[in-house]
Amino acid sequence: MSFSRYTFSSRKKDLNNEQYVSNSKSSYRIYRAVQSGVINCNVKTLEEGERLDTIAGSTYNNSSLWWVIAAASGIGWGLQVPPGTIIKIPINLSQVFGVIS
Repeated sequence: MSFSRYTFSSRKKDLNNEQYVSNSKSSYRIYRAVQSGVINCNVKTLEEGERLDTIAGSTYNNSSLWWVIAAASGIGWGLQVPPGTIIKIPINLSQVFGVIS
């Protein structure tokens, strides 16, 4: 299943006939699951120059998954977040995708 931050409908199929889910609903579900403890996370305070895509790249080996960290942290869709912002980084992507699929 593929997930895109550019998706605007709740469920569709892409050209490869793979299902993807709208991030507006997905973000809310991820955030709520983090808040309720369904998704386990590490907590980090951002330092000067850190970006969500580089953190996702080092954590998940895929920088395009930055939106997972944004959703878990409840900070919207900005790649650059001010230093001092506390973010939540989901440990297990299976938990994340289980909540939104």
